[in-house]
Amino acid sequence: QVQLVESGGGLVQAGGSLRLSCAASGGTFSSYDMGWFRQAPGKEREFVATITTNGGRTYYADSVKGRFTISRANAKNTVYLQMASLKPEDTAIYYCAAGLRPSYRVLTLVNQYGYWGQGTQVTVSS
Repeated sequence: QVQLVESGGGLVQAGGSLRLSCAASGGTFSSYDMGWFRQAPGKEREFVATITTNGGRTYYADSVKGRFTISRANAKNTVYLQMASLKPEDTAIYYCAAGLRPSYRVLTLVNQYGYWGQGTQVTVSS
């Protein structure tokens, strides 16, 4: 059982940067693939990025490739999302998630994650 808490959201102008953090507790952090999702008002929750247990493999949604970077510090039980060149369409609540089960495939679906944080708001102004 893992508890996740996101932080680092805020208001930023288009073209700016933000770094989100997700602190984990209550489980063996290094045993979980981790992911970031986002949800805008009136829209479904969508995949953003994922990283494997040891950080050796990452995968990104096409919409954020080249702009966002996911990383993790297992010694700190923390996963990060560095966001650059932000666009108004990046505005959403961003959620951190821990994978439901081990897999050799990358995890991109909501139902592949069993633990979720409360979310942190990111707003990008034009």
